[in-house]
Amino acid sequence: MNLKYKVVFIISFLLISLSVGSSVMNYKKSLDETQLQLKESSMPLSIDNIYTEVQKNLIEPTLVSSMMANDTFLKDWLMNDEQDVFKISKYLEMVKNKYNMFSTFLVSDKSNNYYTSKGMLEKVKEKNANNAWYFKFKDIQDNYEINLDFNKYMGDSLIMFINYKILDDKYHYLGATGVGLKISYINEMLKHFRVKYNFNVYFVDKEGKVVLSETSVNTLKSINDKEELKALSSQILEQSSKVLEYSSENKHYILNTKYIKELHLYLIVEAQIENFTKEVEKTFIWNLITSLIITVIIIFIILITIKDYNKKLERFASYDNLTNLHNRRTFNQYFSKALKLYKRDNIKRSIIFFDIDNFKEINDSYGHLVGDIVLKRIADILKKEVRNSDSVSRWGGEEFLILLDDSDIEASFRVAEKIRVAFETDADLQDFVKGGVTASFGVTTFSDEDTMEDIISRVDVALYEAKNSGKNRVIKG
Repeated sequence: MNLKYKVVFIISFLLISLSVGSSVMNYKKSLDETQLQLKESSMPLSIDNIYTEVQKNLIEPTLVSSMMANDTFLKDWLMNDEQDVFKISKYLEMVKNKYNMFSTFLVSDKSNNYYTSKGMLEKVKEKNANNAWYFKFKDIQDNYEINLDFNKYMGDSLIMFINYKILDDKYHYLGATGVGLKISYINEMLKHFRVKYNFNVYFVDKEGKVVLSETSVNTLKSINDKEELKALSSQILEQSSKVLEYSSENKHYILNTKYIKELHLYLIVEAQIENFTKEVEKTFIWNLITSLIITVIIIFIILITIKDYNKKLERFASYDNLTNLHNRRTFNQYFSKALKLYKRDNIKRSIIFFDIDNFKEINDSYGHLVGDIVLKRIADILKKEVRNSDSVSRWGGEEFLILLDDSDIEASFRVAEKIRVAFETDADLQDFVKGGVTASFGVTTFSDEDTMEDIISRVDVALYEAKNSGKNRVIKG
């Protein structure tokens, strides 16, 4: 591989590795920070906010139900004054309006009458499926329960009833009382938690049964129905708060649990981690794309710069900086190729070797600056007098070599003589140097057994013969 491309490849690899590596590291760091913030800050803070909302929206009705069950007026009425339906209706209406409840109710165990703020609605009967809740509640040990039920007298809407047992001073069962809340209201509250905090909130009882959840969103009936949650049920159903993690269907979840003693329920706040890392992922992708684009631009700039410098280096390596002619190294390459072609196609090729006469005296008399100007003018003349198919080089100092294609010794002699005359008669050279500038030439042609060294040696001898015989002339070698 060309060194230029090796350098570009290595730089590109390092830049892309740095770009991708830094983006991935920042992504992982942001991901870890997001999850840590979720566990240690967002969820605890949110569960406190949710608990505050629960206290406001659920605990207050529970406390109202408890207050009603312990109200001496209600107990006295059940034991001594049940025939006065108007009195109990007003009481239930007062509680309903005061605490803004959807409904208030009372069931007398003595008469099995079901009372609301509108009066007596019905008699509860064991054979009536709609009344089964009451007899079931009567038989449980707890004095309190939350029950979801339909009530035909309330528009067949799903109602959450908070039921409390009424006991006399000797703890004999007198009946049940409580309040009802529209489940749509509860559902809106849970929806608010999901939309505002991006958390799935639900309540389970001590058996793990889901008592309250957002309809159409949370379809879980019990935590025991989901293997991953079932494995954590013993920890979930502890009265101390917990932060738990589990994975399901390639999704990762964090649970924050809190026992609400007023409701005898466990509040579970569930967060899907991916919902909180979407922005981090978007930022990662954006940063990665941006960094890669910048990296590509940098690589492109580097490639252009290297290419430009490579051209300059190649030119420095191939051309003489002063005259802009081929240097000796490049000429040798052309010379070697021309010799091989000659031995293959046998087309005549020749060499002209010349040296500027008395050039040391020009430098000594006029200075090296004028000497350089003379060399540049010599190069300009050569470019005009020599064909584009021929190769001209500065061999060194004031010596020049010309490689002529398809040219025998006589034709090459004529070219050399033409150049000699051009130097001798050039007005610019005569302005630079008093008396003008001349050169001595040696000319030779290729032969079958020649090597590069043979040809150079022969033309060099011819040049020196021209020098020794009076200069400013062309000699065949």
